[in-house]
Amino acid sequence: MGTFAVFGAGGRVGSRIVAEAVRRGHDVVAVLRSPGQAPGARAAVGDVTDAGSVAAVARGCDAVITSVHSADFADGFHARAVAALAEGLGRAGVRRLVVVTTGSVLPVPPGVPFHDLDSFPAGYRGLSRAREHELRLLAGTDLDWVAVAGPPSVLADGDATGDYAVSTELEPYATPDGLSHDFPWQGPPLRAADLAHAALGEAEAPLHRHVLVGVAPRDP
Repeated sequence: MGTFAVFGAGGRVGSRIVAEAVRRGHDVVAVLRSPGQAPGARAAVGDVTDAGSVAAVARGCDAVITSVHSADFADGFHARAVAALAEGLGRAGVRRLVVVTTGSVLPVPPGVPFHDLDSFPAGYRGLSRAREHELRLLAGTDLDWVAVAGPPSVLADGDATGDYAVSTELEPYATPDGLSHDFPWQGPPLRAADLAHAALGEAEAPLHRHVLVGVAPRDP
């Protein structure tokens, strides 16, 4: 079994990562922003933008998973998180990092981010581009990182199905007029629990390195 630290353990996806990792018998450090509980895991207060805090909770771990989000993209939160993770994980001797990010950064053919499509609302681009910048910063680190994202839509509730596919591009969805990538995304919803399973799988047995991958339900 492995030892994993999960930043954002109180969030919608992060809490599911913790629960599934515990169910599989792993030793889990559930990193929260304030004191709390995480059944079956070791709860710890931590700050993903502070290298000392990252090092303290990650020491002894096989991998770290982050599922954190800041709507105030103008404050550079995600850039500061990358800097702290690179330094803190280096101090702790941990190289594997799995980042859960937003689906709007996923590319559509011919390699254009979803958020740069004409149909994507301009008011939403700032946050998505901050997450895109986060990926560029990760690429400049020595970390063994991967970023995982669901489709650019609201994640569904429910238990994990395990029936999902992983791709480096955003797959189109069907409309009466043919296949489309346009906003708003109208493809089948992915369950939050399945995204959590995919992220945990990349920590347990890495399949992708130094790349963004999308997780989507398989075609029925």
